[in-house]
Amino acid sequence: MYSWENPDDRLSIAQMNSELQHAQLELLSAHCATHQLRLRFSADDLARFGQRDILRKSVQSAAALSEYYSSIEKKIPAAETASEPLTRLTETQIVEAVAQVSAYFHQQREHYLTSAVPLTNHQKARMWPFFSADLLDRVRIVELHGACVPNPPFFAEARALGFVNLPEFPHMHSLTFLDIIVFNEALTDRALFHGLVHAVQFDVLGRDRYAELFVRSFVHTKLHFSVPLEAHAFALESKFVSTPSNRFSVEDQVRLWIEQSRY
Repeated sequence: MYSWENPDDRLSIAQMNSELQHAQLELLSAHCATHQLRLRFSADDLARFGQRDILRKSVQSAAALSEYYSSIEKKIPAAETASEPLTRLTETQIVEAVAQVSAYFHQQREHYLTSAVPLTNHQKARMWPFFSADLLDRVRIVELHGACVPNPPFFAEARALGFVNLPEFPHMHSLTFLDIIVFNEALTDRALFHGLVHAVQFDVLGRDRYAELFVRSFVHTKLHFSVPLEAHAFALESKFVSTPSNRFSVEDQVRLWIEQSRY
C-alpha cells in the first residue's frame, strides 16, 4: 500500500492520478456519446436492430467498468461519498442563470483584455494544425503568475440553491472568456489547446448559446466535467496529447457535435 511518507510512493501516486484523470476523460467522452444515443433511440430499438457484436462488447465493457469502480467506491469513507441534494430549477430561474453567465463571460473578457497579449509565433506554430490562422490571430492570453481568477459572485446564490459541485475557478488551470484565455497556472501546450477549444466553441456557438448550453447541461448533470462542452474540450485535449502528430480540425469537430446535437 502506498504512503505519502515514502518519496518513491509520492511519485507513483502522482502518476496514478495522472492516469486516473486520463481514464476519466475517456469515460466522459463515452458518457456523452451514450447519452446522445439514449436521447435518439429507444432501448427496445437498440436491442432489436443494434449490431449484435458491438452491443455485446459495449454491455460487457460497461458492466466490467461498473463493477470495478463500484468496488473502489465501497472503500471510500462514507463522509466523502455523500450525494448532492436533488436540485430543481424553474424555467425562469434557468433563463436568469443563463443571462448571468453570459454577462459574466463578457465582463471577464473586458476585465482581462487590457492585460492580454497575442499568441507568440511559436505558440501559433504549435497550434495551427488544429485551429484556424484567423482564430490564432484573434485570441489573446493572460498569465496571472501566482494570482487566480476568483469564483463568480453568483456562485453563492447557486450553492444556496443546492448546487454544491460547482467548479472552483481558482483551482482551474485556465479559463476562456470568449477570445481571452486566462491561465491560473503555467501556460503549457496542453492547457493552451484546451483553452482554444473553448474559444472555438464560443466562436461557433456565440456567447449566449454557449452560456445556455452550459447552464442547462450543468443543471441536468450537476457536474462541471460532465457538461458536454467541457467533456468535448477534455476529449479533444486528450486526443491532442496522446497523438500530437495526428492533425485534425477542432472547428470541424465542434460543428459536428452541434449538427449531432451532442452539446
